[in-house]
Amino acid sequence: MKLFISFFCGLLFGTGLYISQMINPAKVINFLEIAGNWDPSVMLVMASGLSVFAFGFFFVINKRIKKEAKPVFSKQFFIPEHKVIDKNLVVGAAIFGAG
Repeated sequence: MKLFISFFCGLLFGTGLYISQMINPAKVINFLEIAGNWDPSVMLVMASGLSVFAFGFFFVINKRIKKEAKPVFSKQFFIPEHKVIDKNLVVGAAIFGAG
């Protein structure tokens, strides 16, 4: 069941990328060219993804606050407990952002 759900989520994500034309390099480059032929439609794709994430995140937080035993398809919630911003985190984020 877990493998099927993972496959379905990946298929749904890939279909969303295909429908939104995020697989087209020209579309992404046009979004990054602010001074040239700027394409703001990529922001709609980002906002859609962010809204889905926010809904899921707040759902998980509310489940955790209510002290429910476990999520639907797992034995426990995996929420990071480490909240310290240290040198390794900043350097890793900078390398990721530069990439």
